[in-house]
Amino acid sequence: MAYSFLDLAYEVLKESDKPLTYQEIWDTASNASLTAKLKTSGKTPWASLGSRLYVDIRETPDSRFVGVGKRPMRFFLAERKAELPQDAALRIEAEEAKKPDKAPHYLERDLHPLLTYHCYANPAFNRGRSIYSKTIRHQKSQKPGYSEWVYPDMVGFYLPLDDWTPDVIEFNRLSDNNSLRLFSFEIKRSLTKANYREAYFQAVSNSSWAHEGYLVAAQVVQDDELLTELDRLASSFGIGILHLDPVDLGGSSIIYPARVRGDLDWETINKLCEQNPDFAKFLQDVKIDFESKRIHRAEYDDIIQDPEKYVVEKLKA
Repeated sequence: MAYSFLDLAYEVLKESDKPLTYQEIWDTASNASLTAKLKTSGKTPWASLGSRLYVDIRETPDSRFVGVGKRPMRFFLAERKAELPQDAALRIEAEEAKKPDKAPHYLERDLHPLLTYHCYANPAFNRGRSIYSKTIRHQKSQKPGYSEWVYPDMVGFYLPLDDWTPDVIEFNRLSDNNSLRLFSFEIKRSLTKANYREAYFQAVSNSSWAHEGYLVAAQVVQDDELLTELDRLASSFGIGILHLDPVDLGGSSIIYPARVRGDLDWETINKLCEQNPDFAKFLQDVKIDFESKRIHRAEYDDIIQDPEKYVVEKLKA
């Protein structure tokens, strides 16, 4: 029988001394290399794990698992249920209630170098492509009062200059030029039930012009209702959710993938160029790189060499 999501959860919880959320189960399994045993091609396997656990507890009378607490629910082994105190759910909910939904102490701008590094170096996000990014400074906008709803915090691009032969690149240029991929990012320190709607629709407003748009957050509060809403919004509007984890940058992941657009919104792109010189310069630089078949890295945000050192010194994390 094939190794399943429930088998993975069982192995993790067999060694755990406390109930875990499905995200914690997935993270633990990833660190223990258990996820490699799964035969799955899904883009959000942790969400699949959560749904399997919820359904199994609800529909299977002799489930191997029990749910503890809610919002978020934690999971434990039914065979070890006697190890839990009778008021385990109340204790967990009381502990969660004590935790304030405080945004991290650093600035959103401090996350830009980490996102630049993530786009360039994280294969789970870039799929082996070199994605370069650039900060768009809102203060340069001709209409600064509306800038946060018009301009993304960062933009990025990919050109296959190192992956394709020169002849293929030139032929692509003569045909439909579809080798270029543009990315748009709206960055927040934290996503909570109090701010997620405004943050998401801000990303919809300023990122839907690109091939892929993302709402990026360093902290995503683990709340089932919040995650369900983010899933619904991502499915409906196509802007993905990216968790950029400063504590474990390599473990940063796409919570909900972006819907890839086949065509760019040229009217919006033209508006952005007219109103913000940073954006206009970005497009000029990408055009020059394509025509010269060489990436001029100095025109884009620097890629930090030691992200761990940056996190410790700048973010104090």
